Amino acid sequence: MSVSKRVRIYTSEDVANHKSAKSCWVMLGGKVYDVTTFVPDHPGGEDFILENAGTDVENIMKDKDSHNHSDSAYDMLEEYMIGRLGTEATVVSDDWEATDDFNPENTDSVEDFAKTRFLDLQQPLLWQMWHANFSKSYYLKQVHQPRHLKDSARLFGPTILEMCTRTVWYVVPIVWLPITINLFLRSMLQFTMTIPSFWADPLLPLSLTSSLSTDAFAKTLPCFFLGNLIWTILEYGMHRFLFHIDEFLPDSSVFLTMHFLLHGIHHYMPMDRLRLVMPPILFAILQAPFTRLAYILFPTAIANGIISGSFMFYILYDCMHYALHHTMLPAYMREMKRYHLAHHYKNFELGFGVTSKIWDYIFNTVLPV
Repeated sequence: MSVSKRVRIYTSEDVANHKSAKSCWVMLGGKVYDVTTFVPDHPGGEDFILENAGTDVENIMKDKDSHNHSDSAYDMLEEYMIGRLGTEATVVSDDWEATDDFNPENTDSVEDFAKTRFLDLQQPLLWQMWHANFSKSYYLKQVHQPRHLKDSARLFGPTILEMCTRTVWYVVPIVWLPITINLFLRSMLQFTMTIPSFWADPLLPLSLTSSLSTDAFAKTLPCFFLGNLIWTILEYGMHRFLFHIDEFLPDSSVFLTMHFLLHGIHHYMPMDRLRLVMPPILFAILQAPFTRLAYILFPTAIANGIISGSFMFYILYDCMHYALHHTMLPAYMREMKRYHLAHHYKNFELGFGVTSKIWDYIFNTVLPV
């Protein structure tokens, strides 16, 4: 059976949202039924169904004192079946405690799919997400229950596309550190002279290092530090309000797939070593509107200083993010490791800070560990 033809999977919360005459769902024996069109024709009257709308009707249908149902009534109900209730995998728990030697057991892929019917970890995940047969509610419950594999699960079938989704941590400083240094030097130079744009002459700062002055450094450094601060706000804000846009996410396979690619896969497989840092292409896309805004708001010299500071903290953020998942760390970083892993395994609705907790304290989203 193809992915797109599987029975749609719902949660009890999905069913509970349909409890009116205009949209009336019920549950029975793990299946979901849309009985909206049957409500006016129910022999026991509309009120009897509407009183139990959005709930499991197994007990009420077996209650002969309330309203007796024949075998044919059960057969008729099957005509209104629209899906089934999903079975949850439970990993996240308020009782979870982080340990310095945290090393979760690998997930049995066959058993996991047989139980949840969510995603088959042995097959490319993107195609399955695009043809999702589950509701948003079921997706959010499942994607926030971590799975663990020895090797990375495939997103794409074709190898050349799959390679673009995997990034070793040291690619981040290799790609972005030279750009960061270039922007910092450009900021210094632009405080003293007019120079061509980056695209016109990318390597120009290297040939003008002799023109750099202490005065220019003193002007660029505050911009750099401001960029550090701005990054911490962006780190918290994007993590909380973009990556965790769960409540406002449309119940559509297109949007669920976008959510999965952007951040869902990280919560689904949080210990995947090759998907802990952003692929350079993804960060290039995400940073573009913010750097553009910086050039609109500030003179070029100031903007380049701010951007270089933000980029430097982004590099530290991504490298630290990898370390929090996979490395033995000094005391402060061990504390942040416990804090961040608790975001994955204890409560994903709190603890959005990765490099620090400062904005969690300010916005009251601190996660007790």
